[in-house]
Amino acid sequence: MRVRKPAITLGTLCLVAALAIGVIQAGNNSNTSTTAKPPTPLTRAQVAKAIPGAPAPLAALRGRVSELAGGGTKAFDAQLRALRGYPVVVNAWAEWCHPCRYELPFFQREAVARGGKVAFLGINAKDDADKARSLAARIPLPYPSFVDHGGDLIRRFRAVGLPVTIFYDASGKRQMVHQGVFPSEQALSAAIDRYATR
Repeated sequence: MRVRKPAITLGTLCLVAALAIGVIQAGNNSNTSTTAKPPTPLTRAQVAKAIPGAPAPLAALRGRVSELAGGGTKAFDAQLRALRGYPVVVNAWAEWCHPCRYELPFFQREAVARGGKVAFLGINAKDDADKARSLAARIPLPYPSFVDHGGDLIRRFRAVGLPVTIFYDASGKRQMVHQGVFPSEQALSAAIDRYATR
């Protein structure tokens, strides 16, 4: 019994530590999720404004406000290749995802502010087409979103739930996969600076 007691005690301590870490992380996630009032979305007129002096590939994205693009992974990959030379921020969302709806206005504002230097894309994942179109009308995005009915793109990023945001640098290298909601536009902006435009 004396030999087993330290092993049992050590195991108990590890379990307690793991539970404590889980509780802390859960608390952090709830603090940074959707308890605050969501920001007011920009209008279609605000997000559709042309970007003076923007390079052609970035200006073209602004012409595709709230477009739900088909073509799956092939179309998404082709779009990424076409944007080589520019940092890219990809946000995966769905209408049924409350945290996604909360953070979409942050992506609106960052895309409007940075659209001349940074490319933004969306992935509409495992969503009902009519509901996705309705949300894209209520919160118009100044870039296209690629439809991912089967979740193939999301699986590529090993995402666990939504939202998820992927950051690429200008060389096309994936720098970061951020799982979960951004609690503020400032947090999103800092992540763009750190992972996409460094």
